[in-house]
Amino acid sequence: MSNAIFSVPKAYNEPIHSYLPGTAERASLKAELARQSAETVTIPLIIGGREVYTDNMIDVVMPHDHHHVIARCCLAGEDELRAAVDAALAAKAAWQSMAWEHRAAIFLKTADLLTAVYRDRINASTMLGQSKTVFQAEIDSACELADFFRFNVYNAETIYAQQPNNSTGVWNRVEYRPLDGFVAAITPFNFTSIAGNLPSAPALMGNTVVWKPSSTAVHSNYILMRIMMEAGLPAGVINFVPARGADVSRVVLTHPKLSGFHFTGSTEVFSGVWRTVGENIEKYESYPRLVGETGGKDFIFAHNTADVGALAAAMVRGAYEFQGQKCSAASRAYIPASIWGAVEEKVKALVADIKVGDVADFSNFMGAVIDKKSFDNIVGYIERAKSSPDAEVIFGGHDGAVGYFVKPTLIRAKRPDYESMVKEIFGPVLTVYVYDDDRLDETLALCDTSSPYGLTGAIFASDRSTIAHMEAALSGTAGNFYINDKPTGAVVGQQPFGGSRASGTNDKAGSAQNLYRWISPRCIKETFIPQLAVSYPYMSEK
Repeated sequence: MSNAIFSVPKAYNEPIHSYLPGTAERASLKAELARQSAETVTIPLIIGGREVYTDNMIDVVMPHDHHHVIARCCLAGEDELRAAVDAALAAKAAWQSMAWEHRAAIFLKTADLLTAVYRDRINASTMLGQSKTVFQAEIDSACELADFFRFNVYNAETIYAQQPNNSTGVWNRVEYRPLDGFVAAITPFNFTSIAGNLPSAPALMGNTVVWKPSSTAVHSNYILMRIMMEAGLPAGVINFVPARGADVSRVVLTHPKLSGFHFTGSTEVFSGVWRTVGENIEKYESYPRLVGETGGKDFIFAHNTADVGALAAAMVRGAYEFQGQKCSAASRAYIPASIWGAVEEKVKALVADIKVGDVADFSNFMGAVIDKKSFDNIVGYIERAKSSPDAEVIFGGHDGAVGYFVKPTLIRAKRPDYESMVKEIFGPVLTVYVYDDDRLDETLALCDTSSPYGLTGAIFASDRSTIAHMEAALSGTAGNFYINDKPTGAVVGQQPFGGSRASGTNDKAGSAQNLYRWISPRCIKETFIPQLAVSYPYMSEK
Protein backbone atom coordinates (compact mmCIF):
# COMPACT_ATOMS: atom_id res chain seq x y z
CA MET A 1 0.00 0.00 0.00
CA SER A 2 1.29 3.45 -0.92
CA ASN A 3 2.01 5.94 1.84
CA ALA A 4 2.29 8.91 -0.51
CA ILE A 5 -0.23 11.65 -1.28
CA PHE A 6 -0.22 11.93 -5.06
CA SER A 7 -0.85 14.99 -7.20
CA VAL A 8 -2.49 14.56 -10.60
CA PRO A 9 -1.01 16.30 -13.66
CA LYS A 10 -2.17 19.88 -14.08
CA ALA A 11 -5.09 20.03 -16.50
CA TYR A 12 -4.70 21.85 -19.81
CA ASN A 13 -6.83 22.51 -22.87
CA GLU A 14 -6.03 20.18 -25.75
CA PRO A 15 -4.48 22.14 -28.66
CA ILE A 16 -6.70 22.33 -31.74
CA HIS A 17 -5.32 20.88 -34.98
CA SER A 18 -5.62 23.13 -38.02
CA TYR A 19 -6.26 20.57 -40.80
CA LEU A 20 -4.88 23.07 -43.30
CA PRO A 21 -4.20 21.92 -46.86
CA GLY A 22 -0.95 20.00 -47.08
CA THR A 23 -0.84 18.99 -43.41
CA ALA A 24 -0.35 15.39 -42.35
CA GLU A 25 -3.37 15.57 -40.02
CA ARG A 26 -5.64 16.54 -42.94
CA ALA A 27 -4.46 13.66 -45.11
CA SER A 28 -4.76 11.21 -42.25
CA LEU A 29 -8.32 12.27 -41.38
CA LYS A 30 -9.39 12.17 -45.02
CA ALA A 31 -8.16 8.59 -45.23
CA GLU A 32 -10.10 7.65 -42.09
CA LEU A 33 -13.25 9.28 -43.45
CA ALA A 34 -12.95 7.17 -46.58
CA ARG A 35 -12.33 4.02 -44.55
CA GLN A 36 -15.34 4.53 -42.28
CA SER A 37 -17.56 5.51 -45.21
CA ALA A 38 -16.80 2.16 -46.85
CA GLU A 39 -17.86 -0.01 -43.90
CA THR A 40 -21.01 -0.77 -41.95
CA VAL A 41 -20.33 -1.38 -38.27
CA THR A 42 -22.49 -3.55 -36.02
CA ILE A 43 -22.78 -1.88 -32.62
CA PRO A 44 -23.60 -4.11 -29.63
CA LEU A 45 -24.60 -3.26 -26.11
CA ILE A 46 -21.82 -3.46 -23.53
CA ILE A 47 -23.10 -4.78 -20.21
CA GLY A 48 -20.76 -5.84 -17.45
CA GLY A 49 -17.86 -5.57 -19.87
CA ARG A 50 -19.42 -8.01 -22.35
CA GLU A 51 -20.75 -7.33 -25.82
CA VAL A 52 -24.45 -8.17 -26.02
CA TYR A 53 -26.23 -8.50 -29.35
CA THR A 54 -29.99 -8.25 -29.79
CA ASP A 55 -32.34 -8.90 -32.70
CA ASN A 56 -33.86 -5.43 -32.28
CA MET A 57 -31.63 -3.21 -34.45
CA ILE A 58 -31.75 0.21 -36.08
CA ASP A 59 -29.82 1.69 -39.00
CA VAL A 60 -27.43 4.58 -38.36
CA VAL A 61 -27.13 6.86 -41.39
CA MET A 62 -25.15 9.89 -42.46
CA PRO A 63 -27.43 12.93 -42.07
CA HIS A 64 -25.87 14.51 -45.17
CA ASP A 65 -26.46 11.30 -47.17
CA HIS A 66 -29.38 9.63 -45.45
CA HIS A 67 -29.40 6.64 -47.80
CA HIS A 68 -25.89 5.72 -46.64
CA VAL A 69 -25.92 3.35 -43.66
CA ILE A 70 -22.70 3.47 -41.63
CA ALA A 71 -23.77 1.25 -38.72
CA ARG A 72 -26.43 -1.09 -37.44
CA CYS A 73 -27.05 -0.69 -33.73
CA CYS A 74 -28.53 -3.19 -31.29
CA LEU A 75 -31.17 -1.82 -28.94
CA ALA A 76 -31.63 -2.92 -25.35
CA GLY A 77 -35.01 -4.16 -24.21
CA GLU A 78 -36.29 -4.50 -20.66
CA ASP A 79 -34.20 -7.60 -19.94
CA GLU A 80 -30.97 -5.97 -21.11
CA LEU A 81 -31.69 -2.77 -19.20
CA ARG A 82 -32.27 -4.74 -16.00
CA ALA A 83 -29.02 -6.59 -16.66
CA ALA A 84 -27.21 -3.26 -17.07
CA VAL A 85 -28.53 -2.03 -13.73
CA ASP A 86 -27.51 -5.32 -12.08
CA ALA A 87 -24.03 -5.07 -13.63
CA ALA A 88 -23.61 -1.51 -12.36
CA LEU A 89 -24.65 -2.51 -8.85
CA ALA A 90 -22.39 -5.58 -8.89
CA ALA A 91 -19.37 -3.45 -9.88
CA LYS A 92 -20.03 -0.76 -7.30
CA ALA A 93 -18.16 -2.08 -4.25
CA ALA A 94 -14.89 -2.78 -6.02
CA TRP A 95 -15.00 0.45 -8.01
CA GLN A 96 -15.69 2.82 -5.10
CA SER A 97 -12.99 1.15 -3.00
CA MET A 98 -10.37 1.42 -5.76
CA ALA A 99 -7.64 3.90 -4.82
CA TRP A 100 -8.44 7.33 -6.20
CA GLU A 101 -5.25 7.58 -8.21
CA HIS A 102 -6.18 4.46 -10.18
CA ARG A 103 -9.63 5.79 -11.07
CA ALA A 104 -7.99 9.05 -12.13
CA ALA A 105 -5.40 7.24 -14.24
CA ILE A 106 -8.10 5.52 -16.30
CA PHE A 107 -9.61 8.80 -17.45
CA LEU A 108 -6.26 10.53 -17.93
CA LYS A 109 -5.21 7.61 -20.12
CA THR A 110 -8.51 7.83 -22.01
CA ALA A 111 -7.75 11.48 -22.83
CA ASP A 112 -4.31 10.58 -24.14
CA LEU A 113 -5.55 7.61 -26.17
CA LEU A 114 -8.29 9.79 -27.58
CA THR A 115 -5.98 12.57 -28.75
CA ALA A 116 -2.81 10.65 -29.62
CA VAL A 117 -4.09 7.32 -30.98
CA TYR A 118 -7.77 7.58 -31.88
CA ARG A 119 -8.15 11.23 -32.84
CA ASP A 120 -8.91 10.49 -36.49
CA ARG A 121 -11.28 7.71 -35.62
CA ILE A 122 -13.39 9.67 -33.14
CA ASN A 123 -13.42 12.79 -35.33
CA ALA A 124 -14.35 10.87 -38.49
CA SER A 125 -17.19 9.04 -36.73
CA THR A 126 -18.51 12.35 -35.36
CA MET A 127 -18.30 13.95 -38.80
CA LEU A 128 -20.05 11.12 -40.61
CA GLY A 129 -22.62 10.19 -37.97
CA GLN A 130 -23.48 13.68 -36.71
CA SER A 131 -22.65 15.72 -39.85
CA LYS A 132 -20.07 17.94 -38.19
CA THR A 133 -17.47 19.79 -40.22
CA VAL A 134 -13.84 19.00 -39.55
CA PHE A 135 -13.44 22.02 -37.26
CA GLN A 136 -16.65 21.39 -35.33
CA ALA A 137 -15.65 17.75 -34.81
CA GLU A 138 -12.11 18.64 -33.77
CA ILE A 139 -13.18 21.10 -31.08
CA ASP A 140 -15.82 18.67 -29.83
CA SER A 141 -14.89 15.02 -30.06
CA ALA A 142 -11.14 15.45 -29.70
CA CYS A 143 -10.41 18.63 -27.75
CA GLU A 144 -13.40 19.26 -25.50
CA LEU A 145 -13.80 15.60 -24.66
CA ALA A 146 -10.15 15.33 -23.61
CA ASP A 147 -10.58 18.56 -21.65
CA PHE A 148 -13.52 17.05 -19.74
CA PHE A 149 -11.47 14.02 -18.72
CA ARG A 150 -8.42 16.04 -17.64
CA PHE A 151 -10.23 18.87 -15.86
CA ASN A 152 -12.61 16.51 -14.08
CA VAL A 153 -9.64 14.63 -12.63
CA TYR A 154 -7.97 17.88 -11.61
CA ASN A 155 -11.18 19.22 -10.03
CA ALA A 156 -11.83 15.94 -8.23
CA GLU A 157 -8.42 16.15 -6.57
CA THR A 158 -9.28 19.68 -5.42
CA ILE A 159 -12.52 18.42 -3.87
CA TYR A 160 -10.84 15.50 -2.11
CA ALA A 161 -8.23 17.85 -0.62
CA GLN A 162 -10.85 20.04 1.09
CA GLN A 163 -10.92 19.22 4.78
CA PRO A 164 -12.51 20.87 7.84
CA ASN A 165 -10.81 22.71 10.70
CA ASN A 166 -9.81 20.96 13.91
CA SER A 167 -9.80 21.80 17.61
CA THR A 168 -7.41 20.71 20.38
CA GLY A 169 -7.51 16.95 20.85
CA VAL A 170 -9.85 16.42 17.87
CA TRP A 171 -9.18 15.42 14.28
CA ASN A 172 -12.02 16.21 11.87
CA ARG A 173 -11.96 14.79 8.38
CA VAL A 174 -14.37 14.39 5.48
CA GLU A 175 -14.48 11.55 3.03
CA TYR A 176 -16.24 11.99 -0.29
CA ARG A 177 -18.20 8.84 -0.94
CA PRO A 178 -20.07 8.13 -4.17
CA LEU A 179 -23.84 8.14 -4.12
CA ASP A 180 -25.70 5.04 -3.01
CA GLY A 181 -27.00 2.87 -5.84
CA PHE A 182 -26.24 3.70 -9.48
CA VAL A 183 -26.38 6.71 -11.80
CA ALA A 184 -28.26 6.83 -15.12
CA ALA A 185 -26.89 8.98 -17.95
CA ILE A 186 -28.84 9.92 -21.08
CA THR A 187 -26.72 11.74 -23.63
CA PRO A 188 -27.50 13.89 -26.72
CA PHE A 189 -26.54 13.66 -30.37
CA ASN A 190 -25.01 17.08 -30.78
CA PHE A 191 -21.78 16.78 -28.79
CA THR A 192 -19.61 13.68 -28.56
CA SER A 193 -17.84 15.43 -25.69
CA ILE A 194 -21.05 15.72 -23.68
CA ALA A 195 -21.84 12.09 -24.46
CA GLY A 196 -18.50 11.16 -22.92
CA ASN A 197 -18.72 13.50 -19.94
CA LEU A 198 -22.17 12.58 -18.67
CA PRO A 199 -21.37 8.95 -17.75
CA SER A 200 -17.68 9.47 -16.93
CA ALA A 201 -17.99 12.38 -14.46
CA PRO A 202 -20.10 10.37 -11.97
CA ALA A 203 -17.90 7.32 -12.59
CA LEU A 204 -14.75 9.26 -11.73
CA MET A 205 -16.25 10.02 -8.32
CA GLY A 206 -16.78 6.32 -7.60
CA ASN A 207 -20.27 5.78 -9.03
CA THR A 208 -21.28 3.09 -11.49
CA VAL A 209 -23.40 4.08 -14.46
CA VAL A 210 -26.03 2.94 -16.94
CA TRP A 211 -25.46 4.96 -20.12
CA LYS A 212 -28.10 5.41 -22.83
CA PRO A 213 -26.50 7.17 -25.81
CA SER A 214 -28.46 8.95 -28.53
CA SER A 215 -29.32 6.63 -31.41
CA THR A 216 -28.13 9.29 -33.87
CA ALA A 217 -24.69 9.61 -32.22
CA VAL A 218 -24.21 5.99 -31.28
CA HIS A 219 -21.34 5.36 -33.71
CA SER A 220 -18.93 7.86 -32.13
CA ASN A 221 -20.20 7.00 -28.64
CA TYR A 222 -19.46 3.29 -29.14
CA ILE A 223 -15.91 4.12 -30.23
CA LEU A 224 -15.49 6.20 -27.07
CA MET A 225 -16.79 3.37 -24.91
CA ARG A 226 -14.19 1.05 -26.42
CA ILE A 227 -11.44 3.62 -25.77
CA MET A 228 -12.40 3.87 -22.08
CA MET A 229 -12.31 0.08 -21.84
CA GLU A 230 -8.87 0.03 -23.45
CA ALA A 231 -7.75 2.59 -20.86
CA GLY A 232 -8.61 0.08 -18.12
CA LEU A 233 -12.21 0.85 -17.17
CA PRO A 234 -13.38 -2.21 -15.19
CA ALA A 235 -16.36 -4.24 -16.35
CA GLY A 236 -19.71 -2.89 -15.19
CA VAL A 237 -18.53 0.58 -14.18
CA ILE A 238 -20.15 2.11 -17.27
CA ASN A 239 -22.73 0.03 -19.11
CA PHE A 240 -23.47 1.09 -22.70
CA VAL A 241 -27.11 0.46 -23.58
CA PRO A 242 -28.66 2.12 -26.63
CA ALA A 243 -32.40 1.86 -26.06
CA ARG A 244 -35.74 3.54 -26.52
CA GLY A 245 -36.37 6.33 -24.04
CA ALA A 246 -39.67 4.87 -22.90
CA ASP A 247 -37.98 1.62 -21.91
CA VAL A 248 -35.26 3.45 -19.99
CA SER A 249 -37.86 5.51 -18.17
CA ARG A 250 -39.91 2.46 -17.22
CA VAL A 251 -37.05 0.15 -16.20
CA VAL A 252 -34.09 2.29 -15.16
CA LEU A 253 -35.53 5.54 -13.84
CA THR A 254 -38.00 3.81 -11.53
CA HIS A 255 -35.47 1.39 -10.03
CA PRO A 256 -35.26 1.66 -6.22
CA LYS A 257 -31.48 2.03 -6.33
CA LEU A 258 -31.43 4.95 -8.77
CA SER A 259 -29.26 7.55 -7.05
CA GLY A 260 -28.61 10.06 -9.79
CA PHE A 261 -29.52 11.12 -13.29
CA HIS A 262 -27.15 13.00 -15.62
CA PHE A 263 -28.80 14.43 -18.72
CA THR A 264 -28.48 16.73 -21.69
CA GLY A 265 -31.44 17.00 -24.03
CA SER A 266 -34.84 18.57 -24.35
CA THR A 267 -36.64 20.46 -21.60
CA GLU A 268 -39.70 18.31 -22.27
CA VAL A 269 -37.84 15.06 -21.58
CA PHE A 270 -36.12 16.42 -18.47
CA SER A 271 -39.44 17.65 -17.11
CA GLY A 272 -40.82 14.16 -17.70
CA VAL A 273 -37.96 12.65 -15.72
CA TRP A 274 -38.68 14.96 -12.77
CA ARG A 275 -42.29 13.89 -13.00
CA THR A 276 -41.36 10.20 -13.06
CA VAL A 277 -39.04 10.57 -10.09
CA GLY A 278 -41.67 12.50 -8.15
CA GLU A 279 -44.29 9.85 -8.80
CA ASN A 280 -41.91 7.14 -7.57
CA ILE A 281 -40.22 9.03 -4.75
CA GLU A 282 -41.28 6.58 -2.04
CA LYS A 283 -39.69 3.67 -3.94
CA TYR A 284 -36.16 5.02 -3.95
CA GLU A 285 -33.61 4.11 -1.30
CA SER A 286 -32.20 7.65 -1.52
CA TYR A 287 -33.32 10.89 -3.10
CA PRO A 288 -31.99 10.80 -6.69
CA ARG A 289 -29.78 13.69 -7.77
CA LEU A 290 -31.18 15.14 -11.01
CA VAL A 291 -28.65 17.08 -13.08
CA GLY A 292 -29.62 18.35 -16.50
CA GLU A 293 -28.79 20.82 -19.23
CA THR A 294 -31.77 21.26 -21.51
CA GLY A 295 -33.13 23.75 -24.04
CA GLY A 296 -32.30 27.31 -24.92
CA LYS A 297 -33.51 30.30 -26.89
CA ASP A 298 -30.17 32.01 -26.93
CA PHE A 299 -29.88 35.66 -27.88
CA ILE A 300 -27.67 38.37 -29.25
CA PHE A 301 -28.63 41.86 -28.10
CA ALA A 302 -26.98 44.82 -29.80
CA HIS A 303 -26.73 48.46 -28.79
CA ASN A 304 -26.33 51.18 -31.38
CA THR A 305 -22.67 51.59 -30.36
CA ALA A 306 -21.93 47.98 -31.40
CA ASP A 307 -19.17 47.22 -33.89
CA VAL A 308 -21.22 46.17 -36.94
CA GLY A 309 -18.56 43.86 -38.37
CA ALA A 310 -18.05 41.99 -35.12
CA LEU A 311 -21.79 41.79 -34.54
CA ALA A 312 -22.50 40.38 -38.00
CA ALA A 313 -19.74 37.76 -37.71
CA ALA A 314 -21.05 36.69 -34.31
CA MET A 315 -24.57 36.36 -35.69
CA VAL A 316 -23.41 34.16 -38.56
CA ARG A 317 -21.06 31.94 -36.58
CA GLY A 318 -23.28 31.87 -33.52
CA ALA A 319 -26.40 30.87 -35.43
CA TYR A 320 -25.16 28.68 -38.28
CA GLU A 321 -22.12 26.69 -37.13
CA PHE A 322 -23.05 23.02 -36.79
CA GLN A 323 -26.39 23.89 -38.37
CA GLY A 324 -27.55 25.71 -35.24
CA GLN A 325 -27.67 22.43 -33.33
CA LYS A 326 -25.76 23.68 -30.31
CA CYS A 327 -27.60 24.26 -27.06
CA SER A 328 -25.89 27.65 -27.08
CA ALA A 329 -26.58 28.61 -30.72
CA ALA A 330 -27.85 32.13 -31.36
CA SER A 331 -31.54 31.83 -32.21
CA ARG A 332 -32.87 35.36 -31.69
CA ALA A 333 -31.33 38.79 -32.06
CA TYR A 334 -32.39 42.28 -31.02
CA ILE A 335 -30.89 44.93 -33.30
CA PRO A 336 -31.44 48.72 -33.02
CA ALA A 337 -33.06 50.32 -36.06
CA SER A 338 -30.21 52.80 -36.59
CA ILE A 339 -27.68 50.05 -37.43
CA TRP A 340 -30.00 47.35 -38.83
CA GLY A 341 -29.42 48.26 -42.47
CA ALA A 342 -25.65 47.97 -42.12
CA VAL A 343 -25.95 44.74 -40.09
CA GLU A 344 -28.29 43.15 -42.63
CA GLU A 345 -26.00 44.01 -45.51
CA LYS A 346 -22.94 42.61 -43.70
CA VAL A 347 -24.70 39.39 -42.65
CA LYS A 348 -25.91 38.81 -46.22
CA ALA A 349 -22.36 39.26 -47.52
CA LEU A 350 -20.94 36.78 -45.02
CA VAL A 351 -23.62 34.17 -45.67
CA ALA A 352 -23.14 34.47 -49.45
CA ASP A 353 -19.79 32.72 -49.03
CA ILE A 354 -21.16 29.84 -46.93
CA LYS A 355 -21.28 26.40 -48.55
CA VAL A 356 -23.56 23.64 -47.27
CA GLY A 357 -22.95 19.98 -48.08
CA ASP A 358 -21.04 16.78 -47.38
CA VAL A 359 -18.71 17.30 -44.41
CA ALA A 360 -16.00 15.21 -46.10
CA ASP A 361 -15.60 18.25 -48.37
CA PHE A 362 -13.60 20.51 -46.08
CA SER A 363 -14.70 23.65 -47.98
CA ASN A 364 -18.22 23.32 -46.56
CA PHE A 365 -19.10 25.52 -43.58
CA MET A 366 -22.22 23.49 -42.72
CA GLY A 367 -23.46 19.92 -42.99
CA ALA A 368 -26.96 18.54 -42.52
CA VAL A 369 -29.33 18.60 -39.57
CA ILE A 370 -29.46 15.36 -37.66
CA ASP A 371 -32.57 13.55 -38.94
CA LYS A 372 -35.90 13.84 -40.75
CA LYS A 373 -37.85 14.75 -37.64
CA SER A 374 -35.55 17.69 -37.00
CA PHE A 375 -35.55 18.65 -40.69
CA ASP A 376 -39.34 18.68 -40.88
CA ASN A 377 -39.63 20.75 -37.69
CA ILE A 378 -37.17 23.39 -38.92
CA VAL A 379 -38.73 23.54 -42.39
CA GLY A 380 -42.10 24.10 -40.74
CA TYR A 381 -40.86 27.28 -39.08
CA ILE A 382 -39.39 28.56 -42.35
CA GLU A 383 -42.50 27.86 -44.40
CA ARG A 384 -44.82 29.40 -41.83
CA ALA A 385 -42.66 32.52 -41.72
CA LYS A 386 -42.90 32.83 -45.52
CA SER A 387 -46.67 33.02 -45.35
CA SER A 388 -47.02 35.03 -42.13
CA PRO A 389 -47.84 38.76 -42.17
CA ASP A 390 -45.79 39.01 -38.96
CA ALA A 391 -42.51 37.79 -40.44
CA GLU A 392 -40.22 38.11 -43.45
CA VAL A 393 -37.72 35.47 -44.59
CA ILE A 394 -34.68 37.49 -45.66
CA PHE A 395 -32.76 34.44 -46.88
CA GLY A 396 -32.78 30.68 -46.39
CA GLY A 397 -33.99 27.43 -47.84
CA HIS A 398 -33.88 23.66 -47.57
CA ASP A 399 -33.39 20.47 -49.58
CA GLY A 400 -33.93 17.04 -48.05
CA ALA A 401 -33.59 14.81 -51.11
CA VAL A 402 -30.07 13.52 -50.45
CA GLY A 403 -29.28 14.92 -47.02
CA TYR A 404 -31.21 16.83 -44.40
CA PHE A 405 -29.88 20.16 -45.60
CA VAL A 406 -31.22 23.44 -44.26
CA LYS A 407 -29.49 26.56 -45.56
CA PRO A 408 -28.63 29.44 -43.23
CA THR A 409 -31.93 31.19 -42.65
CA LEU A 410 -32.61 34.70 -41.40
CA ILE A 411 -36.13 35.78 -40.44
CA ARG A 412 -37.15 39.29 -39.52
CA ALA A 413 -39.99 39.25 -37.00
CA LYS A 414 -42.36 42.20 -37.02
CA ARG A 415 -43.55 41.30 -33.53
CA PRO A 416 -41.23 40.40 -30.63
CA ASP A 417 -43.48 37.46 -29.71
CA TYR A 418 -43.53 35.90 -33.19
CA GLU A 419 -43.07 32.11 -32.81
CA SER A 420 -39.51 31.89 -34.11
CA MET A 421 -38.49 34.63 -31.65
CA VAL A 422 -39.70 32.71 -28.62
CA LYS A 423 -39.69 28.96 -29.40
CA GLU A 424 -36.63 26.71 -29.52
CA ILE A 425 -35.99 25.51 -33.09
CA PHE A 426 -32.57 23.82 -32.88
CA GLY A 427 -31.58 24.52 -36.45
CA PRO A 428 -29.80 27.15 -38.58
CA VAL A 429 -32.57 29.73 -38.20
CA LEU A 430 -31.89 33.15 -36.68
CA THR A 431 -34.79 35.54 -36.10
CA VAL A 432 -34.18 39.28 -35.75
CA TYR A 433 -36.40 41.84 -34.06
CA VAL A 434 -35.51 45.42 -34.97
CA TYR A 435 -36.23 47.82 -32.10
CA ASP A 436 -36.39 51.59 -31.87
CA ASP A 437 -33.17 52.97 -30.42
CA ASP A 438 -35.01 54.93 -27.74
CA ARG A 439 -36.70 51.74 -26.45
CA LEU A 440 -33.57 50.06 -25.14
CA ASP A 441 -34.86 49.32 -21.64
CA GLU A 442 -38.23 48.13 -22.89
CA THR A 443 -36.53 45.76 -25.34
CA LEU A 444 -34.10 44.50 -22.71
CA ALA A 445 -37.15 43.59 -20.62
CA LEU A 446 -38.63 41.78 -23.63
CA CYS A 447 -35.43 39.78 -24.03
CA ASP A 448 -35.57 38.82 -20.36
CA THR A 449 -39.21 37.73 -20.34
CA SER A 450 -40.00 36.45 -23.86
CA SER A 451 -38.38 33.04 -23.34
CA PRO A 452 -38.57 30.57 -20.44
CA TYR A 453 -34.92 29.61 -20.99
CA GLY A 454 -31.72 30.89 -19.42
CA LEU A 455 -28.76 29.25 -21.14
CA THR A 456 -26.58 31.65 -23.17
CA GLY A 457 -26.76 35.21 -24.38
CA ALA A 458 -24.51 37.92 -25.80
CA ILE A 459 -24.51 41.70 -25.83
CA PHE A 460 -22.70 44.00 -28.24
CA ALA A 461 -21.84 47.59 -27.35
CA SER A 462 -18.83 49.88 -27.19
CA ASP A 463 -19.83 52.25 -24.40
CA ARG A 464 -18.82 50.79 -21.03
CA SER A 465 -21.67 52.32 -19.05
CA THR A 466 -24.10 50.83 -21.57
CA ILE A 467 -22.40 47.44 -21.29
CA ALA A 468 -22.77 47.56 -17.50
CA HIS A 469 -26.41 48.59 -17.81
CA MET A 470 -27.24 45.80 -20.29
CA GLU A 471 -25.36 43.20 -18.27
CA ALA A 472 -27.37 44.08 -15.16
CA ALA A 473 -30.69 44.16 -17.00
CA LEU A 474 -30.07 40.69 -18.43
CA SER A 475 -28.51 39.13 -15.32
CA GLY A 476 -31.04 36.29 -15.10
CA THR A 477 -31.20 35.45 -18.78
CA ALA A 478 -28.11 33.28 -19.21
CA GLY A 479 -25.84 30.99 -17.27
CA ASN A 480 -23.14 31.77 -19.84
CA PHE A 481 -23.09 35.44 -20.80
CA TYR A 482 -20.87 36.99 -23.46
CA ILE A 483 -19.80 40.57 -24.05
CA ASN A 484 -18.87 41.42 -27.64
CA ASP A 485 -18.65 37.76 -28.61
CA LYS A 486 -20.98 35.08 -29.98
CA PRO A 487 -22.92 33.06 -27.37
CA THR A 488 -21.27 29.75 -28.31
CA GLY A 489 -17.90 28.10 -27.80
CA ALA A 490 -17.56 27.64 -24.04
CA VAL A 491 -14.20 26.05 -23.20
CA VAL A 492 -13.78 23.57 -20.34
CA GLY A 493 -11.74 25.14 -17.54
CA GLN A 494 -12.42 28.63 -18.86
CA GLN A 495 -16.19 29.09 -19.16
CA PRO A 496 -17.98 26.38 -17.12
CA PHE A 497 -21.20 25.68 -19.02
CA GLY A 498 -24.83 25.49 -17.95
CA GLY A 499 -28.01 27.51 -17.59
CA SER A 500 -31.00 27.87 -15.31
CA ARG A 501 -34.72 28.57 -15.69
CA ALA A 502 -36.04 26.06 -18.26
CA SER A 503 -32.48 25.41 -19.43
CA GLY A 504 -31.53 23.08 -16.61
CA THR A 505 -29.99 22.86 -13.17
CA ASN A 506 -26.93 25.01 -14.03
CA ASP A 507 -24.46 22.56 -12.54
CA LYS A 508 -21.66 23.66 -14.87
CA ALA A 509 -20.27 20.72 -16.79
CA GLY A 510 -16.51 20.34 -16.51
CA SER A 511 -16.29 22.13 -13.17
CA ALA A 512 -16.03 21.04 -9.54
CA GLN A 513 -19.63 22.18 -9.07
CA ASN A 514 -20.83 19.35 -11.30
CA LEU A 515 -18.67 16.75 -9.53
CA TYR A 516 -20.11 17.72 -6.13
CA ARG A 517 -23.47 16.39 -7.34
CA TRP A 518 -22.04 12.86 -7.58
CA ILE A 519 -20.70 12.55 -4.04
CA SER A 520 -22.17 11.97 -0.59
CA PRO A 521 -19.73 13.34 2.02
CA ARG A 522 -19.24 11.71 5.40
CA CYS A 523 -17.79 13.78 8.25
CA ILE A 524 -15.66 11.85 10.74
CA LYS A 525 -14.72 13.26 14.15
CA GLU A 526 -12.01 11.46 16.10
CA THR A 527 -11.37 12.47 19.75
CA PHE A 528 -7.92 11.46 21.01
CA ILE A 529 -8.57 11.82 24.75
CA PRO A 530 -12.27 11.31 25.48
CA GLN A 531 -14.05 13.14 28.30
CA LEU A 532 -14.81 11.12 31.43
CA ALA A 533 -17.01 13.64 33.25
CA VAL A 534 -20.72 14.07 32.70
CA SER A 535 -21.28 17.38 34.49
CA TYR A 536 -20.01 20.74 33.17
CA PRO A 537 -17.98 23.30 35.18
CA TYR A 538 -20.75 25.94 34.92
CA MET A 539 -22.98 23.70 37.03
CA SER A 540 -20.97 24.45 40.19
CA GLU A 541 -22.59 26.85 42.73
CA LYS A 542 -19.19 28.09 43.93
